[in-house]
Amino acid sequence: MKKLLITGLATAAALVCGVATASAQTVYIVRHAEKASDTERDPVLSEAGVARAGAVAALFTDDLPDLVVVSPLQRTRLTAAPTIEASGAFVTISPLDAGVEAHVATIRQGVLALPEDAVVLVSGHSNTVPLIARALGYETPDMPECEYDRLIRIEIVNGEVSGETLRYGAPSTC
Repeated sequence: MKKLLITGLATAAALVCGVATASAQTVYIVRHAEKASDTERDPVLSEAGVARAGAVAALFTDDLPDLVVVSPLQRTRLTAAPTIEASGAFVTISPLDAGVEAHVATIRQGVLALPEDAVVLVSGHSNTVPLIARALGYETPDMPECEYDRLIRIEIVNGEVSGETLRYGAPSTC
């Protein structure tokens, strides 16, 4: 299995595809699953969150991700963990210390460096998921803090972007 934790998205792109200049074909973007605490800075997932993390993994029956992108916060990694385990995907952490704008730009650059047949899962936050989708060319509304079931699926083929917003797992209670 190709399970590996790396911190640079460009390095991840190079490892996944060797030398590549084309864009990713399929990108799935989800918000981290439900947190066990709203008062801790970096909480683990609640029982509902663990179930949702399993629902993310269940989305990938045929095209398993080649790359999983997470933030430094453990809830994004825990959300992606069942998918990583099932797929053996490379994992990269996109830093937040330079700010959200840099985080989003890093993810966009890394995704667009992947080959056309790459499948990517991005596990983000309520404030980053819409920004990442928009940076890749797919318009989506902002995400309320109570929304956990949004799944954005983006296809990028020869620079043309198409996408859809889906729901997965238990419905959010917004």
